[in-house]
Amino acid sequence: MHWYELHNINTVDTPAVLVFPEHMQENILLLKKTVGDVQRLRPHIKTSKMIEAVQLLMEEGINKFKCATIAEAEMLGLAGAADVLLAYQPVGPKISRLLQIVEQYPDTKYSCLVDNRTAAMAIAALFLAAQRTIPVYLDLNIGMNRTGIPAGDTALELYQELQHMPGIRPVGLHAYDGHLHDTDVVLRREKCDAGFAPVATLAATITAAGAAAPQIIAGGTPTYAFHAARPGVECSPGTFIFWDWGYRRELPEQDFAYAAVVATRVISVIDDKHLCIDLGHKAIASEMPQPRVLFLDVPGAIPKGHSEEHMVVEVPDTSLYPVGTVFYGIPVHICPTVALHDRVGVVEDNNCVAYWKVIARDRKIMI
Repeated sequence: MHWYELHNINTVDTPAVLVFPEHMQENILLLKKTVGDVQRLRPHIKTSKMIEAVQLLMEEGINKFKCATIAEAEMLGLAGAADVLLAYQPVGPKISRLLQIVEQYPDTKYSCLVDNRTAAMAIAALFLAAQRTIPVYLDLNIGMNRTGIPAGDTALELYQELQHMPGIRPVGLHAYDGHLHDTDVVLRREKCDAGFAPVATLAATITAAGAAAPQIIAGGTPTYAFHAARPGVECSPGTFIFWDWGYRRELPEQDFAYAAVVATRVISVIDDKHLCIDLGHKAIASEMPQPRVLFLDVPGAIPKGHSEEHMVVEVPDTSLYPVGTVFYGIPVHICPTVALHDRVGVVEDNNCVAYWKVIARDRKIMI
């Protein structure tokens, strides 16, 4: 029997995500070994969105985290995390929700991102009115071209302005280079170093102007090992905890183990080469081009069609896979796949023994 197969699969409805805590633990230990200093780890919990996964990290001495939604921030408060960065600039009602979380979970130190004066003033005003001050990190655009501002004179001016804005307190710089996916590790490192250079310059300039040295939080899974070589920089990988087929192909130097699989069943046989399984758009991340899944136990299986509840797959011989046959697969992108499921099956000794709620998949938990 393969590591991913279940003895009691007949008790598990599909499509389903199955997670393997033993493999998750291995991945956490590998991450710690790579970075060296656990205090320089700030994992992103967008991948798991589960309290139990956070607890596994905390048991290994990891107490600082990154998240992207208010629900994820609240989940971390529920889990008792010590330090949480909302790696997102809150605007509109999100500001008041963040304030409520800060008030609800006083034992957790919360911070957030800002990248412009208007948003910073709105955050500052609300926290000042509540007689509170929230730490903020200046979000820098180092090539992702999604959020943030370039690490130049404008960023320096904004950081200095934030120092005089009651209600907020600038404490550092945030630099995410999630656009770097080069399989060639030398090329990826060169691009990472080039993107980080102006961040280091900005940090030095801020310090030279008399401010405290800013804490720098940088990178994601593809570049965390490069940033780990920079003294004092915090690293923020996320996908490592489950791993996926996309990163296995793109990041061959990283040895994380698969710790989550999707289970799906054949629901119809179309002809001698094509069958249909219950792994639709609603069950596996579909923003990537096909193939969106690697089937571990079906050599030569090729996804051919995909809709909300169905996936059509071409196989060499459908007679080998009658209706009811279970396929196990590794998604190309595990993070949004997990977010499509309200719970995951927990596997120990090839049996599904429990379920964990994907509590932060919702936009709102309580706040």
